[in-house]
Amino acid sequence: KENLIHSRTCVYNINYHVVWSVKYRRKILSAEIETYLKELVQKIASDKVLGSSFEVGEGDHIHCFVSAPPKLSVTDIVKYLKGITGRKFFEKYPAIRQKLWKGQLWNHSYYVETMVGVGRKYPTLYRASEQILLEG
Repeated sequence: KENLIHSRTCVYNINYHVVWSVKYRRKILSAEIETYLKELVQKIASDKVLGSSFEVGEGDHIHCFVSAPPKLSVTDIVKYLKGITGRKFFEKYPAIRQKLWKGQLWNHSYYVETMVGVGRKYPTLYRASEQILLEG
């Protein structure tokens, strides 16, 4: 199959849709910030051997589509993404820390779902499913 990923010891197709929000659902994720976060997530994904796509929803939450090897747990993936993006974000945009009580960017919780049989086509499928939900 075209969506199978071959590594040294296994063949896999593990895909997650992860959603997390800004602390207190503050709408601080502008277009400029979205561009920066997309680049940052791509860098993190390449460093951690993940496939990923990234979208900001309504300025207050993140949709991240991740393809990961079986040795990485979902908890570790989310920890990498939220931890590194939060730290780097405040390095680049220190003034936004004042808008968030206690200076934390991300809410502690997250939502995750597996995306069976999707492969690396997930952003297109997500947009299509979101459009269906909006229409129906």
